[in-house]
Amino acid sequence: MKLYCIGIGPGGAEQMTSRAVRALEECDCVAGYGLYLDLIQELLDGKTRIQTGMTREVDRCTAARDAAKDGHTVAVVSSGDAGVYGMAGLLLEVCAQDPEIQIEVIPGVTAALSGGAVLGAPLTNDFACVSLSDLLTPWEVIEKRLRGAAQGDFCIALYNPASKKRTDHLQRACDILLETLPPETVCGTVRNIGREGETYTLTTLGALRNIQADMLTTVFVGNSRTRVINGRMVTPRGYRGV
Repeated sequence: MKLYCIGIGPGGAEQMTSRAVRALEECDCVAGYGLYLDLIQELLDGKTRIQTGMTREVDRCTAARDAAKDGHTVAVVSSGDAGVYGMAGLLLEVCAQDPEIQIEVIPGVTAALSGGAVLGAPLTNDFACVSLSDLLTPWEVIEKRLRGAAQGDFCIALYNPASKKRTDHLQRACDILLETLPPETVCGTVRNIGREGETYTLTTLGALRNIQADMLTTVFVGNSRTRVINGRMVTPRGYRGV
């Protein structure tokens, strides 16, 4: 019994690792959120699709587990990396009582990395990733993590900054960060990373709270050394002689 959990990166075969593509080729059944399956449609010809919507992740993993137990070679796909806000942890939990299933996690390029490349090099030094979605994490915990990252002078990649229901979470996060960081702190946003319609902006923390964002946006907050060089967001590592 074989079950893959695959990170597909931003989407599309050219942005996946060759290991991920090979794993998908071995599968006859692929489970995922509809948008993510559509992004890799060219790799799914002839394969059974298990498709569920947002908030149906447990159902998706359970269906994939059951398909594997029925003898199929199955992949559960996540955008970005399967282990960074992805499905790998949940899939391992769902299969906790099924040690006979061989589970292989295939890494992918997470949004902090692919989005950082669009902006320049904002994460060259230590950084933190924080999701602003309080669907699974209490907002009080998110606040604590934001304050810790700001006080530690980390660059910060903010995932899930806003949704139709969470319209003010980015503003609230900015207000928390502004307790510690100056308003001129360099920031950037990238939307539709690696996909059609990709856009990015460079801004400051003071202005970031008024920028519109959604679930397809990743936000980058610089540290005390981050600056703009020729239109790119750069956090120096600290090499001498530069």
